[in-house]
Amino acid sequence: MIEPHPVRRRRGRGARERILKAATELFTAQGINATGMEQLSTVAEVSKRTLYTHFPSKDELVEAYLQSLEDDLLPVAPSLAQPTPSPREQLLAVFDWKLPETTVPFRGCPFLNVSVEVPDPGHSAHRLAAAYKREFARRLTDIARQAGVADPENLGEQLALLFDGAAARGTALNNSHTGACARSIAEVLVDAALAGVGRASP
Repeated sequence: MIEPHPVRRRRGRGARERILKAATELFTAQGINATGMEQLSTVAEVSKRTLYTHFPSKDELVEAYLQSLEDDLLPVAPSLAQPTPSPREQLLAVFDWKLPETTVPFRGCPFLNVSVEVPDPGHSAHRLAAAYKREFARRLTDIARQAGVADPENLGEQLALLFDGAAARGTALNNSHTGACARSIAEVLVDAALAGVGRASP
């Protein structure tokens, strides 16, 4: 558990950003259930009144935390306006995990973690995590379809499942190298799918 900093309070703009930054730090390191609003206000250097002004409940803060992660963690959707790597490389890139230099335990996928910590499928945080996972597979399917594979839905689901398995195993073992192992398996799946339509690339 992260030790609370000495209590300090900062005024002015940026309180919401500091709260979200503190939430990301604490939720990643110790989980949402182990993180209290008192600790969040201390690390964010805001009063509890300010904290509750921006986020009236912890559930709302968890939702904002998850929403702030979506764009950075979802596979890049194909776009004509922005040059991207080949579809093959886009599919494999989801396994190239960019990990911060830190000594804290490897925590895998935050959306998987939230779905485990909040098991109620009707809870707003669990619904957000499930929606993210569906969108993750849909993005992979779109890229596979752009590549011309015969069954893009199947390949997208296979890669999404492989990603989740690597993230969960890495969390259990505190080992981020499961991503590299998963990538080597993904290469076999992707190249087999591409070979089926004569588009395999080196």
